[in-house]
Amino acid sequence: MARIGLKNFRYSLLDENEQVTIPKTLGKAVDCQPSLELNSSELYADDTLAESDYSFKKGTITLSVDDDDDKTFAEILGHEISESGEVLRKDTDVPPYLALGRILTKVVNNVRKYKVEIFNKVKFQDTMPNETTNGESITYTTPSITGTIAKLKDGTWSKSNTFTDYDEASEYLDDCLTGTSKPSV
Repeated sequence: MARIGLKNFRYSLLDENEQVTIPKTLGKAVDCQPSLELNSSELYADDTLAESDYSFKKGTITLSVDDDDDKTFAEILGHEISESGEVLRKDTDVPPYLALGRILTKVVNNVRKYKVEIFNKVKFQDTMPNETTNGESITYTTPSITGTIAKLKDGTWSKSNTFTDYDEASEYLDDCLTGTSKPSV
């Protein structure tokens, strides 16, 4: 299996019951770097490993997108937008939890497949981009945002499903972010 693409960063704010609301686009996907922290505990007895736990603790995810749209970033970071369109950042702002998904394109046995991956509960934090001036040539830079991956109350932190049709994958992603997806059997 070779992963050959990444697209469709979408999110949905979570309500007070950890239910998704409306799917929205975060921006065009440039890069995604998830990292997990696992519990790591081992019990040795009679000179051998008797028990072990490597369960999910939390994670971080860093996304790079093509555009840091003010309205989108203000929403996911808990900032206010004034009537004139200014983003107002306050020290009392609290970013909301949201569900975050994406579609990975991969090739398996010479067949293209589309894997939808959802992180069920993510909270992003403010960052400021590094910036440089134009030199003799233009270098593209893209904004990045980092968030913490957490578990829902029921312990679920992620889900995924793979499709052979891109449109089915995209529909599944939207369904997951509206709460209309059916569990697979």
